[in-house]
Amino acid sequence: MAINQTILKEFILIGFSAYPHVQTFLFGVFFCLYILTLAGNLTILGLTWVDRSLHTPMYLFLSALSFSETCYTLTIIPKMLVDLLDSDRRISVTGCGLQMCFFLGLGGTNCIILTLMGYDRFLAICNPLRYPLLMTNSACGHLVASAWAGGFLISLIETALIFRVSFCIPNLIRHFFCHMRAVVRLSCIDSDLTEFTVTLMSVSGLLGTFLLISLTYVFILCSVLKIPSAEGKQKAFSTCSSHLTVVIIHFGFASIVYLKPEASGGDDTLIAVPYTVITPFLSPIIFSLRNKDMKNAFRKIMRKAVVLKK
Repeated sequence: MAINQTILKEFILIGFSAYPHVQTFLFGVFFCLYILTLAGNLTILGLTWVDRSLHTPMYLFLSALSFSETCYTLTIIPKMLVDLLDSDRRISVTGCGLQMCFFLGLGGTNCIILTLMGYDRFLAICNPLRYPLLMTNSACGHLVASAWAGGFLISLIETALIFRVSFCIPNLIRHFFCHMRAVVRLSCIDSDLTEFTVTLMSVSGLLGTFLLISLTYVFILCSVLKIPSAEGKQKAFSTCSSHLTVVIIHFGFASIVYLKPEASGGDDTLIAVPYTVITPFLSPIIFSLRNKDMKNAFRKIMRKAVVLKK
């Protein structure tokens, strides 16, 4: 069977072109969610920077997650919004590789930071006396840097494996961004091994970080159950509730994308929306609305703003 091996310089993102009658509506919905996502993450970053009471490891990890998620959405959503209104959905091969690299790198970074946040709660609850010595702001900074290094190391390997070969016509990516599975299938050679390898790497990273978080919460639960007073138990659980909620949403939606069997069918474009759009939107809302320190810091800033206006 002949294959057209013309060396490609660009791809075409099919995206939501299969739903032409609702593209304007989708643009409005995704644009509003994107603006709210940016506002939520920037609010968290601003409050953490301004309020000295939030200069603790827990909120430094939270601000690192907000920054990472802001960058994560920037790699995909602006291009997606443009494509919803524009018939020209081309993206260069280089641009596609960069988008994939940053998407995978930042996604991996988010998973590792969520794991570090679980580890932070584990130390605070299970080793409260040693916590100030073990989890200093300096140690927190080193851990966040390691999260970025780990996320992008895996991303660079996966992207290099996919883009080390030439791609053939048709150059149609059946997605709204350069998703690794959709791109690797355009390879001029048999891509089954490459697809299996990069999928295995992503799934291993996803399940590995989730299992580590689950393990920390097993230890946390054991420690909390030993607390004699109901008030003490409630206070301990309250410091974990926001993180646990985000973890369930994040890994739940991600597992649908990466663990979905190929034979199950379904539109990959629609399946990816919760993981790429909904999860980053919900994360800052959950961390802000369910966190007393964040709400108190926001009230203090608003009161100062009112006083300055007077």
